[in-house]
Amino acid sequence: MVLADSVTRAGGSVIAHRRSEEPVGGAVAPPRSPAERASTRSRTGTPRLAKFHVPEILFGPGSLSEAAHAAVRLGARRPMLVTDPGLCAAGWPTQLCAHLAEAGLRPTVWEGVTPNPKDHEIAAGHVVYREQGCDVIVALGGGSVIDAAKGIALLAGNGGLITDYEGVDRMALPIPPMVMVPSTSGTGADVSQFCIVTDTARNTKITILGRALVPDMSIVDPHLLTTMPDWLNAATGLDALTHGIEAYVSRAHNPLTDHHALQAIALVGEHLERTMDHPAEEAARTCMAQAALEAGLAFTNAILGAAHAMSHQVGGLLDLPHGVINGVLLPHVIRFNAEPDPHRFVPIAQALGLPGRVAPDSTAGAAEAAEWAAAEVRRIADELGVPTGLGEIGVTEDDVPLLSTMTLADACLSTNPREADQSDIETLFRAAL
Repeated sequence: MVLADSVTRAGGSVIAHRRSEEPVGGAVAPPRSPAERASTRSRTGTPRLAKFHVPEILFGPGSLSEAAHAAVRLGARRPMLVTDPGLCAAGWPTQLCAHLAEAGLRPTVWEGVTPNPKDHEIAAGHVVYREQGCDVIVALGGGSVIDAAKGIALLAGNGGLITDYEGVDRMALPIPPMVMVPSTSGTGADVSQFCIVTDTARNTKITILGRALVPDMSIVDPHLLTTMPDWLNAATGLDALTHGIEAYVSRAHNPLTDHHALQAIALVGEHLERTMDHPAEEAARTCMAQAALEAGLAFTNAILGAAHAMSHQVGGLLDLPHGVINGVLLPHVIRFNAEPDPHRFVPIAQALGLPGRVAPDSTAGAAEAAEWAAAEVRRIADELGVPTGLGEIGVTEDDVPLLSTMTLADACLSTNPREADQSDIETLFRAAL
C-alpha cells in the first residue's frame, strides 16, 4: 500500500499512488502480476481472525455538548467529571458542567490528576466517587485524565488497589459506564483498552489491559485542542505517531488495524508541525484529532512494541512527558526492528512522505526506506524541540540495567515484531542516551 502525497482534510482516504520517477533502492519497477502481488502479501503471514474493539464515537467541532446526552443515555444521575487544573483554567469543564446541568444531571467535579497519574491519586478519586454516590464517569482531558478515570471506574467496580490489576484482564466485575472527551491529539486513551498508571512504590508505570476498559463513548471535539500548550501538542502528537508505527509493525496487527495505523501516520506527518506554527487553524487541528483517534483504534487492537515498553519505564522513573520520551526512543527502535526484515517499514516511510518508489521485494530498497523513516521521525522531533537523547532529560548510564529489567516485564514488549532480550534493550537504551 502506498499513500497520497498529502492529506488535506479529515475523513478522506489517504490511499492513492505516489507519482515519482526515481525509485528507492533500484530501477523503476514494472507493474506486478497478481502472482507477484500475492507473493509480497504472503510475507505478512496467513490471514487470521481479527477482533476489533471500539467504543461509540462522535467526532467533530462543537461536539462537546453531546457528552451530556451520552451520560444520560448511559443512565447517569450523578456523574463524576474527572479533569485537571489546567483544563479548569481553560474553562472547558465549566462548559461541560453547564451542559450536564441542562440535561438534568448533578455532576461532581474532581480535578486531582497530575501528569502520569499516580496510584494514590486514583485511590483518592475513587473515594470521592463512592462518597458522592456517582454512577457514570465522564473524563475531560488528556491521557493522564482519561487513564485516571479508567482507574477510578475499575476500583468502583472491583475494589482493592489499582496496582492489583497490572497485566491483562485482571478485573472480574463490571465497571461503571465511561464517556471520554479528549483534549489532546495523541494518547488515544479515549478509545483504548489500556490504563497506564504510575506505581509510586516502584517508580515505574504499570500497564493495565482489558476489554472492560474500552470506554462506552468517545466524543472528539477538535476545538478543545486549541488550548493545549505547545509542549503538550508536540508530546501528544509524537505519541500518536508512535502508536501508528508500532501498531503497524506489531505481531498482533491485522488489515483492520493496518488501515487506521497508516492513516494516523500520514495525518501526523502532514499536520503536526503545522499545528505548532498555526495553533488556531481548525483544519489542521481537526486532522490531528483524527490522527489521534485512528492511532488509538490501531494500537488498542494491535497493541504496541518496544518503544512504549521502554518509554513507560523512563516515564515512571522520572515523571516526564510520555510522548517526548517516545520521540527520543522511536528512531532507535525502528532501526532495531527493521534490521532482520525492513519490508514492513516501507508503507510507514511512504506514509511519512518518502520520495520515490521502492522496487517490489527489494530488500536494499526496503532497508533504505526504513532508515529514511527513522531519520524522518528524528527530523520531526528536532523540529518540535525534542531532546536528542535520554541523557538530556535525566537518564544516566546507571539507570540502564534497572530500566531494561523493567522493560522486559512490560506487556507492550510481547507484540514487538522482533524478539528482544535484556542485552538488546540495554543496547537500545544506551544508543538513545
